[in-house]
Amino acid sequence: MPGPGYPPHFVMMLHFFPPSPSSFCFSPLTNSLPFFSVACMSCGTYKQWKNWWIRGILSLTMIIGFFLIIYLGPIMLILVVMGVQIKCFHEIITIGYRVYRSYELPWFRTLSWYFLICVNYFFYGETVADYFGALVQREEPLQFLVRYHRFISFALYLAGFCMFVLSLVKKHYRLQFYMFAWTHVTLLIVVTQSHLVIQNLFEGMIWFIVPISIVICNDIMAYLFGFFFGRTPLIKLSPKKTWEGFIGGFFATVVFSFFFAYLLSQYQYFVCPVEYNSETNRFAVECEPSNLFMIQEYTLPAVVQNAVRWKTVNLYPFQIHSIALSTFASLIGPFGGFFASGFKRAFKIKDFADTIPGHGGIMDRFDCQYLMATFVHVYIASFIRGPNPSKVLQQLLVLQPEQQLSIFNTLRNHLREQGMLPPAVEEAQ
Repeated sequence: MPGPGYPPHFVMMLHFFPPSPSSFCFSPLTNSLPFFSVACMSCGTYKQWKNWWIRGILSLTMIIGFFLIIYLGPIMLILVVMGVQIKCFHEIITIGYRVYRSYELPWFRTLSWYFLICVNYFFYGETVADYFGALVQREEPLQFLVRYHRFISFALYLAGFCMFVLSLVKKHYRLQFYMFAWTHVTLLIVVTQSHLVIQNLFEGMIWFIVPISIVICNDIMAYLFGFFFGRTPLIKLSPKKTWEGFIGGFFATVVFSFFFAYLLSQYQYFVCPVEYNSETNRFAVECEPSNLFMIQEYTLPAVVQNAVRWKTVNLYPFQIHSIALSTFASLIGPFGGFFASGFKRAFKIKDFADTIPGHGGIMDRFDCQYLMATFVHVYIASFIRGPNPSKVLQQLLVLQPEQQLSIFNTLRNHLREQGMLPPAVEEAQ
C-alpha cells in the first residue's frame, strides 16, 4: 500500500487520469490493491501519457456534459436516457452475437432491434398516456393510439414472435432460442429499468440527480479508501475491491448525500414534479414545494442530545430519505457492478465495449445506476408518493364527456356529504 507521502490530489489524478496496467506494480505478499510505483512511472512512454490526457479530457467532458444536460431541462434528460438505453442494449446484444457466433442466424439481428422498438413503444406510450393527457385530448390521432395502446403494443410484439418462429432453422434451434432468451433478458435489464429512470424524473429532477450523484460518489470514495487503507479482499469477482474501501465509501457517501440533498432541496427547479404545460407546449417545473422539501424541526434522541448538546435540528425531510438512498447505493448498489463483473468473466471479456477510451463501454458505467434507479422507483411508490392529482387529472381528460360528467357528479355529492362544499356553492351549481 502507498505510504502517507502520497497527497490526496495525486490519488484524484489517478482516478481521472488512470494509467495503463503496465504502469502498476503489485504486492503478491499482501494480496492487496496495486500501488502506483514511481519507478514504473519513470518508464512511461509518450503513448501512455497521451492516453492519460485522452482519458482525462473525456472524464472532464462527461462531467461538464452532465451539468449541461441538467441545465437544458427534462426533455433533454429523457433523450439522453433513451440514448444510453439503446447503446447499452447494443453492447449486450453484440456480446451474444460474438459469444454464440450467431451472425448467420436468419432475421435475428433484425428481430432483436424490432423487439427493442416494440418494448420502447409500449413504455413510452404508457408515459404519454399518464403525463400528457392534455396534449392527447387535443390531438385526435393520439386519442386513438392511447385508447388502443396496449392492444397495439401486444400486436406488434406478437408479429415479432411469429417472425421468430418462422425463422427457426433445424440446425440452429438451440442457438436461436439462446439468443431469443438473451434478447428478452437484455430488454428486462436495460429497457425496463430505463423506463423507471424516466418515471423517477417526472417525480422531480432531484429524484434523478441525487441517486446518480451518490452512486458516482460511492464509486470514487470507495476507490480512495481502498487505495489508502485497503488490505482485506471483499469479493473474488472483483479482486481489487476491499472491505476498507467498501465501508469507507459507505460513510462518505451517506455524508455527501445528506448535504447534497440539503442543497438541492432549496430550489423549485429540482424538487417540483415535471409536468407538461398544454398552454405553452413545454415542460413546467414550477410548484409549491411539498412538505418533503420544507424545513421541519426534529427532536434528537436523548443519547444524541447528551453528545452534541442540541435538543432539536432543522432539516428537510428529503435529507432523511437521502440517507436511505445512500445506504442502498453503498451497500447494495455495488452488487450491480459485481453482477456485471461476473457476467464479463463468464464470457472472458474485459469490458462491454470500448466506447469510452480508458472506461470501457456505456454499460460499464451504468451497471450500478440501473439497479439504483429500480430501488428509487420502488422507494417512491412505497414511502413517498400518494395519489397524484396531476396524473389523475390527465387520465380524466382522456375519458368520454359522459364519463367525465358522471365522475364530476359523484365527486360533487361526496364533497357535499363531507361538508366541504358550502351551501352557496351548491346553489350556484
